[in-house]
Amino acid sequence: MIVILKNRADADELDNLVYWLKEQGIGVRPTVGESQTILGLVGDTSRIDMDLIAALDIVEGVKRVQEPFKYVNRKFHPENTVISVGDVKIGNGELTIFAGPNAVESEEMLMETAKAVKEGGARILTGGAFKSRSSPYAFQGLGIEGLRLLIKAKEETGLPVMSEIMDGSQLPAFEDVDILAVGAGNMQNYALLRALGQCRKPVLLRRNPSATYEEFLMSAEYIVAGGNEQVILCERGVRTFENYTRGTLDVTAVPVLKSLTHLPVVVDPSHACGKYALVPALAAAAVAAGADGVCLDVHCDPAHARCGGPQSLTTEKFKRVAGKLMSVAEAVR
Repeated sequence: MIVILKNRADADELDNLVYWLKEQGIGVRPTVGESQTILGLVGDTSRIDMDLIAALDIVEGVKRVQEPFKYVNRKFHPENTVISVGDVKIGNGELTIFAGPNAVESEEMLMETAKAVKEGGARILTGGAFKSRSSPYAFQGLGIEGLRLLIKAKEETGLPVMSEIMDGSQLPAFEDVDILAVGAGNMQNYALLRALGQCRKPVLLRRNPSATYEEFLMSAEYIVAGGNEQVILCERGVRTFENYTRGTLDVTAVPVLKSLTHLPVVVDPSHACGKYALVPALAAAAVAAGADGVCLDVHCDPAHARCGGPQSLTTEKFKRVAGKLMSVAEAVR
C-alpha cells in the first residue's frame, strides 16, 4: 500500500499517522520527491482501512500495491535511485561503463588492462578475484591475492573497483572494494543477500539466466529490505533454445525493469553472448534501450586469458567501442 501526501502536509498529523501505522505492525518508508511525498507501507496491510487513511486532511490518495516486491517498486519510490561511488553516479541519466578482465590473473595483466580501460572511458574497474565456475577443475581466481591486486590497481588508476563476492563470510576481505557483485548463480542465495542487506556498500545483482523479472526483483528486495538501498540490477542474458551463443541478451529487460523499479539497470553483453565480436552491437542495443550502464570484459591479451577470453574485448577494441557507446547514449538521452 502507498499513501500519497498532500503538499506541505502538517508535520504533527504526519507523525501521528506514522506512529499509528507502526502500532499496527506496519513498516513505513517515506520517499520525498520533487513534487510529492509518498509513504510506502510494508507488512500485512489487508486489515488497514484505506478509506480511514484517505479521509485524513494530509492525505491526497491511497493505493494498494499488488506486486510482492515493495521497497524496490517504483510505485513506492517514483524517482530514480542514483548510486554514488566516489565521484561516479550511477542512474543519473548518464552512461556508466564498467570494464576490466573477467578474472584477475596477474599484476602485470591487471595493471595494463586497468590503465587502458581508464584511458578508454571506463568509470568502474571490474575484475574477479573469486570465480564461480561450472567445472571444479577450471581456474577459480586468485582469491585474497586478487583482491589485493584490485586495490592496488584502484590506487594507481583512481578508478573505483567491483568484484564478485561468493559468501557473506567474505565481507571483511571486501572492505576496500567499492561495489560488491553477486553472480547469477547466487541471485537466489538468500543468506548472502541478507548479509549484503546489512552492509552499506553498493551491490550489483546479476540476473539468473532462468529468472523471471519478478524473481529478479524479489532478490533485490531481500537486500533493500535489509536496509541497503544501493542496489544495481544487471541483465546478463537468459537461457533459451538457441545454442549459437552462450545465452540470449534480453534487451526487453531494460525498459521493463525501469518501469517496475527505481533501481539503476545495467547490461552485461559479454556474459550474455560469450563472443567478443557480438559485444559491440549488443552493448549499443542496451544503451539505446535506456540502460544506465554496460559491463564489458576487457583483457590486454584475450587469447591467453585464463578465464573469459572468447568474450573479452582487446584494450584497443574497447576504446573504440566505448567511444561509440557514449555517442549512442548522447543520441538517445
